[in-house]
Amino acid sequence: MLTLVRCRLPGTRCPWRVRAASGLSSSSESTGQKKYRDTVLLPHTDFPIRRSPGDIVSTELRLQEESHFLQLYNKQRAIKTKKEFSLHDGPPYANGDPHVGHALNKILKDITNRFHVMRGYKVSYVPGWDCHGLPIELRALADMGEQSEHLSPMEIRTRARAFAEKAIEKQKASFIRWGIMADWENCYYTFDKKYEAKQLDVFYKMHEKGHIYQDYRPVFWSPSTRTALAEAELEYNQQHVSRSIYAKFPLQTPPPKLASVIDSSTAISALVWTTQPWTIPANQAVCYMPDTAYSLVKCATTGELYILASDRADSTALSLGTKFEVISTFKGTDLESGVCDHPTVPGRSSALLAANHVTMGKGTGLVHTAPAHGIEDYSVASHHKLPVDCLVDEAGCFTSGAGADLENKAVLEDGNEAVIQMLLGSKNLLKEESFVHSYPYDWRTKKPIIIRASKQWFVNTANIKDKAQEVLKKVKFVPASAAGRMLEMLDRRTYWCISRQRSWGVPIPVFYHKETREPLLNRHSVSHVIKLVEQFGSDVWWTHPVEDLLPKSVLQQAGGSTNVQDFEPGRDVLDIWFDSGTSWACVLEDGDQRADVYMEGKDQLGGWFQSSLLTSVATRNKAPYRNVIVHGFTLSERGEKMSKSVGNVVDPDVVINGGQDEVTEPAYGADVLRWWVAESNVFTEVTIGPTVLNSARDDINKLRNTLRFMLGNLSGFTPETDSVPGPEMYIIDQFMLHLLHDYASKVTEAYKNYEFGKVIRLLEALVSRDLSSFYFSIVKDRLYCEEERDPRRRSCQTVMAKALDILVRSFAPVLPHLAEEVFQYLPYRKDGDSVFLTGWIASNSMWKKPGLVEAVEAACSMRDLFLGAVPGRNAAEYELTVVIEPGLLFEIMETLQAEETSSTSQLNELLMASQTSLVSEVPLDLAAGATVLEGSFLINLEGGDICEEETYKVIIQPSTKERCPRCRKYTAQSSLTPCPRCLEAVAGKWSQ
Repeated sequence: MLTLVRCRLPGTRCPWRVRAASGLSSSSESTGQKKYRDTVLLPHTDFPIRRSPGDIVSTELRLQEESHFLQLYNKQRAIKTKKEFSLHDGPPYANGDPHVGHALNKILKDITNRFHVMRGYKVSYVPGWDCHGLPIELRALADMGEQSEHLSPMEIRTRARAFAEKAIEKQKASFIRWGIMADWENCYYTFDKKYEAKQLDVFYKMHEKGHIYQDYRPVFWSPSTRTALAEAELEYNQQHVSRSIYAKFPLQTPPPKLASVIDSSTAISALVWTTQPWTIPANQAVCYMPDTAYSLVKCATTGELYILASDRADSTALSLGTKFEVISTFKGTDLESGVCDHPTVPGRSSALLAANHVTMGKGTGLVHTAPAHGIEDYSVASHHKLPVDCLVDEAGCFTSGAGADLENKAVLEDGNEAVIQMLLGSKNLLKEESFVHSYPYDWRTKKPIIIRASKQWFVNTANIKDKAQEVLKKVKFVPASAAGRMLEMLDRRTYWCISRQRSWGVPIPVFYHKETREPLLNRHSVSHVIKLVEQFGSDVWWTHPVEDLLPKSVLQQAGGSTNVQDFEPGRDVLDIWFDSGTSWACVLEDGDQRADVYMEGKDQLGGWFQSSLLTSVATRNKAPYRNVIVHGFTLSERGEKMSKSVGNVVDPDVVINGGQDEVTEPAYGADVLRWWVAESNVFTEVTIGPTVLNSARDDINKLRNTLRFMLGNLSGFTPETDSVPGPEMYIIDQFMLHLLHDYASKVTEAYKNYEFGKVIRLLEALVSRDLSSFYFSIVKDRLYCEEERDPRRRSCQTVMAKALDILVRSFAPVLPHLAEEVFQYLPYRKDGDSVFLTGWIASNSMWKKPGLVEAVEAACSMRDLFLGAVPGRNAAEYELTVVIEPGLLFEIMETLQAEETSSTSQLNELLMASQTSLVSEVPLDLAAGATVLEGSFLINLEGGDICEEETYKVIIQPSTKERCPRCRKYTAQSSLTPCPRCLEAVAGKWSQ
């Protein structure tokens, strides 16, 4: 490989107007000189070096039409091959316009799919949309205000479906414009009848295996949307302000073990701290940590006695603005069997109970426990058989069970204040203050949630978790660190609430007995509902009478009452994560099939990746995917979250088509957007903005410049008839094939590993370093000035055709429009050719010739020494003498120049001088003005078996000959007569 820095020479940009090979024509040129100049074979192509913003858009649309972008998916599916690749599309939400997050995700998938198509795989990629759920429902009803509260379920469903369908069409049109290859005629939608029926089948299979159950327990509850939420539907506000309190729970019955310490005639209180005062009315216990030290303390201000954790005494006293005197210290276990008075409800007791969830990071080390409003609290209640009474309704207001003073008050607002006043009235409030902390919000409404006990349907993930973690360890994650994060999330998850109290979704197919409220859900009842859904869709649950949903014959098979009127259908719908998490059952063709790839943003580690895994493991004991690719989120150019109010939102359609202001919002085209995706480090956060997009456009224009040079120099070349066999090529040409083989291997591996940023880096290095700065600068003279059919020129064109083909195929998955455009301008193009149906890079292992590296790099070492000594000067003005003592280096250089002196040898071409002499000793007749440079080169052959450093001299002298009027090298006897090489080329042209 090349390890030396090569100098970029002036004039490396290709000449497109008629001019001499080495410079612009002069106005003083004679007619004869112009005649010679016109015989130079300058590049010729109509491929534009760049396109205007308006031209970019029209060209991409034309290319999509002429290259059959929309037909590509079906064409590749029709190819007979046993190699299959399945990328299962995670459904974007059908609740708004396409955004750059969509672009990042869809383009990453498309790059992956196009790469596999080119490698001969039959790709399966069915796009889908998540169509149910509250976000769509809220958007569909947003313009109705309070009137929406009076709509029937079917009116809500009709509006929600219409909204989703409109959003889908808009998103789909954008995805197609971005060049996404997919089965656009057979997309999947979670509101399709077939999809809904498959989903209900998965639901019942999980229920039949005991993974789904109904229970009354605390869940995350959104008062703003009046429904239960799963943990994946929460987002945390780090600046939420709660009203925290220190409250007293007067000791009613002292713990027996502390009888010797506690004087029953003295008032003692357990001291608690909470950020949710509204939960105090539902309190059933005060919990302590058994193995932690607790203290009985005396307040210096009031003289009251309190019990709290020893480690929390000083910080609590400081917070209360007082000091505590420690009376006694004991273990938490000594609090066993103690009972406190409830602080707001006279006559009610709160037991002191041991619990392992008590922490010492904040508070007093004693935890107020309300089983209806806390997950750990509920566990304590289950263990000790405490009541789990919920005093809060679906709107987040106190019920009548909380008492007249609290009824109908919102717990997060005036209800909170009322409870604080009750504590103040009972003299059990020590302090109240604002507390800023992280608090869960409903991710849709951006409003705080509460924890509230209600009857819901759950997936018992504890039953599935071990197997899910086992199969997940066999899945490859990119990046690998994502696997650990997902395993941790699974480990923390003990249940999954899958019921929602809304109208727009797939109904949970359960019937309730009107009197007993016992659920009816079995094979017979669910099978009948599935058949109805297959025929009518899930609307049937609201449009058909119970006699149709639960016929008498089905009821008899189910073993229930024979009176259908005793039952009513439940009105809960399934969580949308269950909706999308069962997509594998509908999309993957075979029930046992696994997708090769799931590729989504990092938020799906707790979302779709996880719900898909749990439903698949629960029903068929395997993961639905072999590989999981996890990308980051998109941010503004300053690294900020995009927001319309801030004005930093980047609309991908505006990026492609341009905005109202052509100066600030020019049309970049889809390929610029795709280049941005590919070159970004997508495994972290990805930034986008004008600077990034302008840079991407400039990079593509530089690439176009190189492509144009190659296309121009392939004019008149036909690979099938004009190619030169490898062994007959110039060594520099063979060396270029060696580099191309190495590039092909590395870029293929980068695609396989989803390292698209590395693909771009390899591409840019090949284009700017190996081709433009090195190879093109060396071979231009041969391309322009040799006779058109000369084998030396054809040798270079052979490599140029190979390089162009490899280059275009390597970037085609990223820039499909540019790839197809280049194919349209190929001089030897066959009609109907498409990059994507003609295979991947076709490099040959015979191209790999490490031995050539030493010859080329040694010559480059001499060239760098020479050019460094004549900065800014035309290298063709000089003659060189290379002096090497007899030995291995001399023999290597002889492969480039057999004769002693030559102006047309391969060595002279590499050195870019007018003439080169290769000798073993310094000439005796060396001119007085000659510059003698010394250098050395380390020869490393046979994998290090041959390793020696040899010295050489490069002698620089001004050329003694005249400048050739045709090739502009100093190789002619007269400035009016071409050099011998050019005369031969001209003679061949004029003899035609």
